[in-house]
Amino acid sequence: MNELGRRMRRMRHRLSLTLQELGAKSGVSVGYLSQVERGNATPSLGTLSQIATALGVDVDYFIAKPQTADSITRSEHRARFAIAGSSIEYEQIGIASPGHELTSFIMNVPPGYQSEVVTHVGEEIIYVLDGEISQTVGARDYLMTAGDSLHYLGETPHCWSNKTDLPARILWVGKMQYEKSAQVGPQQSQDRDTPDNLVPLRPSLRRE
Repeated sequence: MNELGRRMRRMRHRLSLTLQELGAKSGVSVGYLSQVERGNATPSLGTLSQIATALGVDVDYFIAKPQTADSITRSEHRARFAIAGSSIEYEQIGIASPGHELTSFIMNVPPGYQSEVVTHVGEEIIYVLDGEISQTVGARDYLMTAGDSLHYLGETPHCWSNKTDLPARILWVGKMQYEKSAQVGPQQSQDRDTPDNLVPLRPSLRRE
């Protein structure tokens, strides 16, 4: 068990929550929560925020996220951080401030990285800065290279990966309503993959 898993289990026990109850509150599957607690899985920042909200803590409870004092970030001085156990390095380009609803990061993705499947309320836009990213949204696969973008609703199950042997960089922007995420279950979201939900810049490759 790593430090993230220990903190998650400690807070869950403090609140007298079972994994099933935490799963219902967070919208994250019980099996995945169990893997995170045992240190066998490292959640993305979005999934970690869902778990933190369900436990009544800020995401900083799990990570030491640097604070940005100003609304401008310079490339050479941009705050960087990572989730314990994750190989993704985040560059903070947005700020947490009252009235701000968007979250934004540059994500440095190492070769071979594979995210978990995520479902949540809100929406996301990803823009590939460098390298190649394979994105799955519902039943559709997208192969994205530098300059390509994808805009989709979080209620459709989605995941992404870097299947190459070279690093990739992604600009990620999202509006995440974590307090409502538990209202969206995996079964509810299976039929939400409609053309109106997706705005791809490259043709999709439907899986057989």
